Amino acid sequence: MITDGRFSGTNNGCFVGHISPEAAEGGPIAIVENGDRIEIDVDKGSLNLLVSDEEIKKRLAKWTKPEPKIKKGYLALYAKLASSGAEGAVLKL
Repeated sequence: MITDGRFSGTNNGCFVGHISPEAAEGGPIAIVENGDRIEIDVDKGSLNLLVSDEEIKKRLAKWTKPEPKIKKGYLALYAKLASSGAEGAVLKL
């Protein structure tokens, strides 16, 4: 499993627990599509999307930041003001 989100404690085998930059920040994981091949080299600590550079540029050019799912309350406020997970997910005040 590869995610920029959370996972339960029941996974077995190789899995990647955090990708940065995150999809919500426009990181490469945002443009991965069903059927894309991904190469993971644990020894090198690398993860590569096996799609042509041209296709990656096309997808990134079309990408737009998704609308927030939660638009009211404290969670909406936190989502608006918090930094990314890579930056500690702390409030940017």
